[in-house]
Amino acid sequence: MSARCFSQFTVAKCPSNELTMTNCVILNPSDYKKLPYIVVGNGRNQDFVFTAYPHDDVPMDSLGFSMLQRKWAYLGIQQKVDVSEFNSGTIAEEVVFQVDFLRSPASNSTTSFNTDAMSKFFSEQFHKFKLMLMESQQLLYVISNCHLVFTIQSIKAHGSTVSKFQGKHVAMSHKDKTKIIFEASNESPITLTGKARSMKANSNIINPDFDFQKLGIGGLDEEFKEIFRRAFASRVLPPDIIERMGAKHVKGILLHGPPGCGKTLMARQIGKMLSAREPQIVNGPEILNKYVGESEANIRKLFEPAEEEQKKLGMKSGLHIIIFDEIDAICKQRGSVSGASGVHDTVVNQLLSKIDGVDPLNNILVIGMTNRPDLIDDALLRPGRLEVKKEIGLPDEDGRLEILNIHTEKMKESQMLSDDVRLREIASLTKNFSGAELAGLVGAAQSCAFVRHTRAGSKVEVDLDTIDDLQVCRQDFMASLENDIKPAYGSKEEDVERFMRNGIIMWGDAVQSTLDNGALLCNQVQNSDKTPLVSVLITGGVGSGKTALATKIAVNSGFPFIKICAPDKLVGFSEAAKCQHLKKVFDDSYKSQLSCVVMDDIEKLIDYNPIGPRFSNTVTQALMVLCKNLPPLGRRLLVIGTSSNQDLLREMGMDKSFDSHLHIPSLSTEHHINNTLEKLKAFTSDDRSSISRQLKGRKAWVGIKSLIRIVGTAEQAESPMRVPTFLSLLEDEAGLK
Repeated sequence: MSARCFSQFTVAKCPSNELTMTNCVILNPSDYKKLPYIVVGNGRNQDFVFTAYPHDDVPMDSLGFSMLQRKWAYLGIQQKVDVSEFNSGTIAEEVVFQVDFLRSPASNSTTSFNTDAMSKFFSEQFHKFKLMLMESQQLLYVISNCHLVFTIQSIKAHGSTVSKFQGKHVAMSHKDKTKIIFEASNESPITLTGKARSMKANSNIINPDFDFQKLGIGGLDEEFKEIFRRAFASRVLPPDIIERMGAKHVKGILLHGPPGCGKTLMARQIGKMLSAREPQIVNGPEILNKYVGESEANIRKLFEPAEEEQKKLGMKSGLHIIIFDEIDAICKQRGSVSGASGVHDTVVNQLLSKIDGVDPLNNILVIGMTNRPDLIDDALLRPGRLEVKKEIGLPDEDGRLEILNIHTEKMKESQMLSDDVRLREIASLTKNFSGAELAGLVGAAQSCAFVRHTRAGSKVEVDLDTIDDLQVCRQDFMASLENDIKPAYGSKEEDVERFMRNGIIMWGDAVQSTLDNGALLCNQVQNSDKTPLVSVLITGGVGSGKTALATKIAVNSGFPFIKICAPDKLVGFSEAAKCQHLKKVFDDSYKSQLSCVVMDDIEKLIDYNPIGPRFSNTVTQALMVLCKNLPPLGRRLLVIGTSSNQDLLREMGMDKSFDSHLHIPSLSTEHHINNTLEKLKAFTSDDRSSISRQLKGRKAWVGIKSLIRIVGTAEQAESPMRVPTFLSLLEDEAGLK
C-alpha cells in the first residue's frame, strides 16, 4: 500500500444522480489516468480512500462528490483538498454492510429486503467499478424503489492481513472472491431475508461477555437450560424465520418452589445474561395502591416502553423483561379475595390483557416467582401467558456440593478453609437443605470460627495473637449442623425422639420381621422405577408398638424428608383445617426427591367413635385420595399408616388405599415377656426367673407399650413386692390364663 501526493483539487458536486449511484468520486478523464484510486485529506488530519470514475462534466483539478460522500468525509463545496494516489492489492474476503434508509419512510411499517438479490446486485457493481472499500464508508443504491444507505461495518482480507489506513481496514472488492453480508440496525424498520444476512443482530440478546460457567446458580444447571430452551432459543433466530414458521415467542415464565431454593437468584442471573435493557424488577405488593384505579395504572406503566417500541420497530423491537417477585400477592384466583373494591381481580384482568390480550405484545418476557403456585389465577398459567412453569426444587447432593463450593470459594482462595473440611461429606449430610440454608450453614460455621479467636471476659476482645491463623474447620461445620441450621423440609428430631423414647425392643421374631419387611419396601421406593409410591399399613393392638416401629422404619430408610402426622397435632382443628394440614404434609413431601410420611393412628385422625359409629367422611376421603396420589415425576414417596382397628378400615374400604399390610402381634408367652424384661434390664435376675416360672404355660395378651408401663409401676414397689405387683398388674392388663 502506498500513496503519492499530487496538487490540490477543488470539491464540487456530483454532476448527475446517475453518477451518484456509482459511489465513486467523479473527475475529469485526464486526471483519471493518474488517479484510479485516491486518498482525500479534508484538512483535519483525516484521510479517506475513494474509487475514481471519469466523466467529461467535471472540470480538470476538480472532484465531484455526492452529498453522502461529502458528509462522510466532512467536505464542503469549493473546499481545497489534498489528493494523492492510493495503491493496494489486498482483496476483501468478507464485507459486512449495515442497511438503512436514506430517509426514514413516512410509515413505521417494517420493509423486507432479500439479501441474496442484493448480494448479486453488489457483485455486479464490484465487477463494473472495482470499488476500493474502507470501513465506515457509505454506499448509496436504489433497491426495490427505495434509497438505501449501506455502511461498511467490517472488512476481512483475502489471503493476507487486511490493509489499514488511518486505523481503518481498506481492501479492494472482487466479484467472485468477496463475500457480502448484510445486517440491519436494531432501530431500523428493515427486515432482511435470505442467506446473505448476518445472524449477529438477531443473537445479540445474549451478553457476549457473560460467562455461563460463572452463573453462580448451584444445582440448577438443568433448570436454567430448560428455561433458556423455551424462552430464549426462538429469540436468537432471525425474525423472518419465526414469522414464516408462524411461531410465537414465549412471553412468560413462572418459577415456583420452596423458599430459599434460588428462584430470585435465577431471575437475577437471567437479567445479567441478556444484553438488552435492564429488567424491571417489581415486588408484587408494590403494585397495590389504596386509590381506585392506581393499581391497574401501575401495571400499565410497566408495559408502556414495550408498547411504544413495538409500534415503532415492529418485529425488530428489543426484548423487555418484567420480573414479578411474590407474584401470588397480586394474581390470586379471581373471586377468592373478599372485599368491595375487588382490586385483586381487576389487577389480574389488567395483567392478562397486557401479556396476551386483543393487541398482544411480542417483545416482552414476564418472569413470575412464587412459592405458592396454587394461589395464582388459572388464566395466567395458560399457553401464551406464563406458560413455562419450572419448579426450582431442593438441590440433590451434587447440587448441594456446587452451592457449597460457591459459598466457600473466597475462603479457599484466601486459604481460610481448613484441609480437614470435605465439602462432599457436608453435602451428603445436608439432605433437604435449600440453597439459602446451605449459605446459612457456611455463615454459622464461620461464626463458630470467629468465636475461637475471641476472648470472653468482662468484655469481648479479639485474640490478636491467633487471629492471623483463623480458619474454618470441619468441627465448625459439624457444630453448626447439630445446633444452628436445620432444614425446613426434613425430619423433626423431637418427633422421632418422642415416638422412640424407649427404642425398639426385640422381644420376638415378629419385631425383626416387621423391620425387615419395612426395609424391603424402602428399597423398593428408592430403587424401583415402576413404583414411585409405596404405602404400607401397620396394624396391631393398642400399645403394641406400631408407631415406634413405623418411626424406626422411616428413620432406617435414610430418606431426607420424614414427616409424622399424629392426632395430637390436630386437636381442635375443623374438618377443613385437618384436610388442609394433611394436604400440606403431602405437598411438602413432594418437594424432596425421597420422602416418607407416617400417618399415625388413622382412626383418630378420621375422628372415629364406636358409639354410633361415627367418623369424619371428609377427612377419610382426603386421606384415601392422598395415600393413592402419585408424586410428581422425579419424586418418590413411602406412606406408612398405623391403626389399632383393622376391621374398621376393612369395612370402610380404606385398607385398599395401602399396598401392603404388616401386623404386630401382642406379647403372648413367658418367653416374650422375659426377653422384654432382659432388654429393659428390669428387676434382678432372680426376680425375672421367678416371673418366668409363674408365667410358664400361661397366655398373656399385652402390648409392648403396656408392658413397659407395668414394669415402670412395679419397680416403684418395695423389693419383696415388685414381682407380685408386676404379676397382679399383668393379670389385670393382659387377662392371664
